[in-house]
Amino acid sequence: MNKHKVKTSLFVGGLLLISLILIQLNLGAIRISPLETIQTLMGKGSARNQLILFEFRLPRIVIALLVGMGLAISGAILQGITQNDLADSSILGINAGAGLGVVLYLFFSTGSTAKLGVPQFLFIPLVALGGAFFAASLIYLGAWKKGIHQLRLLLVGIAVTALLNAFILIFQLQMDEFNFEKAMVWLSGNLWNVNWSFILIIACWLAILLPLVYWFTMRLDILRLGDQIGQSLGLEVEKTKAILLFLAVALAGISVAGGGGIAFVGLLAPHIAKRLVGGRSQSYLPVSAVVGMILVLGADIVGKNLFAPNEVAVGLVVAIIATPYFIWLMMRTV
Repeated sequence: MNKHKVKTSLFVGGLLLISLILIQLNLGAIRISPLETIQTLMGKGSARNQLILFEFRLPRIVIALLVGMGLAISGAILQGITQNDLADSSILGINAGAGLGVVLYLFFSTGSTAKLGVPQFLFIPLVALGGAFFAASLIYLGAWKKGIHQLRLLLVGIAVTALLNAFILIFQLQMDEFNFEKAMVWLSGNLWNVNWSFILIIACWLAILLPLVYWFTMRLDILRLGDQIGQSLGLEVEKTKAILLFLAVALAGISVAGGGGIAFVGLLAPHIAKRLVGGRSQSYLPVSAVVGMILVLGADIVGKNLFAPNEVAVGLVVAIIATPYFIWLMMRTV
């Protein structure tokens, strides 16, 4: 492991993140100068600036960072356990499963949770997780045949994605206009309308999952050597794969709950990280997380300001950036 490369990548990535955060804080329908931004963050700004920064822009920034980190690490784990460079939660149907869970919740709840006095932000992560694990179960069962073959897993994942997206559309078409538009905006990958309570829920889930991922980083490196070598080194290969798959699915589900259907972050971020610092998990997982945060936050800045006052969803911006790379990678891999 080249520690110098890792430190340099994290340092440069950190500086880029800070720059993007400052840009996001300054830009918008109401411009706030860098000096006013710093004064407001220090508690010396006007009431208007405090409202704009602390209730609208900062929550959007924080959720972008959390979602980018979660999707990037999920994609890195999936690529490791499948030994497939094309593996990503959006391509394998996990994001679609989480999306279906949220759409079903919006379709069937019809305000029932509000009547119970339970805020919606508590339910959305749970139903997204449930949908993600449902999709993962379908993929695992469909791809299993005396083990998991890379190409079979990819093909089953694409098929499950198409199936779940069809069900999402069916239920959307049965919704009233308000819930239909709400689901449409959310599924396109949009970071608006988040609050600190919802962010806290997402952050707590990630705080539970990420230490577990770190615990298994060495085993993930062994899995990349192949199943036979892993078994010869005493690793319980299938059990380890199942645990890591659980963590990857949970990270993807929580990230989709936070940011909607943002695709390709888990594909792009690990590849960039590997090119920067190599393929050892302890090196490229943290760098993947930083790259994922940069991708989502950068895409949000572009989507929010490029066609202002109209916004382009984060998911669409990321897809425009990542699709050519995915096509090139697929041509090289398959």
